[in-house]
Amino acid sequence: MLMNSARERILARLQAQQPDRSTSERLTQRLQQPPLGPLPPGAQVEDLVTRFTEQALALSSTLEPLPDLAAVPAAVARYLQQHALPSRAICWPQWQGLDWTGSGLWVEARPAHGDDLVGITGCFCAIAETGTLLLTSGSKTPAASSLLPETHIAIVPRQRLLPHMEAAWTLLREEQGQLPRACNFVSGPSRTGDIEQTITLGAHGPYRVHILLVG
Repeated sequence: MLMNSARERILARLQAQQPDRSTSERLTQRLQQPPLGPLPPGAQVEDLVTRFTEQALALSSTLEPLPDLAAVPAAVARYLQQHALPSRAICWPQWQGLDWTGSGLWVEARPAHGDDLVGITGCFCAIAETGTLLLTSGSKTPAASSLLPETHIAIVPRQRLLPHMEAAWTLLREEQGQLPRACNFVSGPSRTGDIEQTITLGAHGPYRVHILLVG
C-alpha cells in the first residue's frame, strides 16, 4: 500500500507538470510565428543597396552591381583576370545555364572538391544591416561550394536584399517551413586573429568574397 501511495504521488506530480492543451497550443503557435525581438539602432534601413554595399566593403568583400544575370559570366571573367585566378570554377546547379564558355570560362555545376580554387554560388538572401550573405545547405545549394574554394563568388539578386537578420529568419520560415540542416552566414572572407591578435584572411575558408549584386 505504501509503494502504491508513493507511486501515485510521483505520477500526480508528473501529471501536474505537463502543460495543458491551451499551453501546448500557445507554445506551438509561438514556434510557428515567433515574435520579432527588439531591433538594433539603424536596422530599419531605407536604402538597402547603399547600406549593404558599405557594410560588405567594410568586411573586406568586393562588390559589383550588374543589370541582369546575362552580365554575370563576363563579370566573373573580369574579376578572375584582374586577380590572376584560373578560368575554371564550380557553381551551384541553378547557374549552369549561364553562358560561361562565351566568356572564356570553364564552369562545372557540382559541389566543390578540395582542389577547386573558385566557387560560384547564390544565396538565400543578403542582409543590409551587416553586409552578410545567408546561405542554406541542400542538394542544390551545397555548402562546400562556398567554404572550400579560396575564392567565393556570390550572385545576389537585389530583390533578396533584406534590412536585418530578423527579416532573414522570418523569410526563411515562410519559404522553407522546416529549417535546413545548416544556415551559413558569410560576412566577408574567412579571418582569424588567433596568432598575436593579427587579422589573417583565409584561415578557415575563402581568402576572397566577391559579390555580384544583380537586378
